[in-house]
Amino acid sequence: MLLGTLVNAAAIVGGSLIGLAIHERFPERVKTIVFQGMGIATLVIGMQMALRVENILVFIFSILVGGVLGEWIGLERILNNFMNSVHGRFRSTDGKFTEGFVVASLLFCLGSMAIIGAINEGLNSDHTLLFTKAILDGFASIAFASTYGVGVMLSAVPLLLYQGGITLLAAHARVLFSPVVVRELTAVGGALILGLGFDLLEVKKIKVLNLLPSIVIVVILALLFG
Repeated sequence: MLLGTLVNAAAIVGGSLIGLAIHERFPERVKTIVFQGMGIATLVIGMQMALRVENILVFIFSILVGGVLGEWIGLERILNNFMNSVHGRFRSTDGKFTEGFVVASLLFCLGSMAIIGAINEGLNSDHTLLFTKAILDGFASIAFASTYGVGVMLSAVPLLLYQGGITLLAAHARVLFSPVVVRELTAVGGALILGLGFDLLEVKKIKVLNLLPSIVIVVILALLFG
């Protein structure tokens, strides 16, 4: 049942290893332009997803309630502390270890292909979309790892948990994934990716991690008011 997600995670690990191998060969100016290109691409992806919103009130309240909840819990602080401890265990000198993990995890997990592909796998045992995503993520992880380092490879772990969790939920709780829920979930995911794009381009520092509870809130609100 989880074949698509397993292949996807393996592609990220493989791509990251290639990116790490060429990491030192990239001059700083090349890394900078790759970084900027990823930021622009992230904005476009986020905008395409966010524009699928239909119930604007569900969208707004999901972001607001999710953001307040995430700030109250302190998700960004908790994850940063955890990743700093993992960083120490890896004895990595890469200053972008945590940033690479966060950026790659959010992009690989929150995209529309992750959401819809995982649902298709759970509902219909259709792995096609996730296999396609695996190819795209594999190549993307080469670019990410060449810029951010080994933290990108570890993003395969949250992808397994998030994408695999959606697949299992779709298989055993089909009512949670009506077209309305999928549409609103995709829109909120797109908004978070937009925030990540602004962060990558250094336009504005947005606490995207503290907005993550919006993903859960939007499912609840879409089921109640969709």
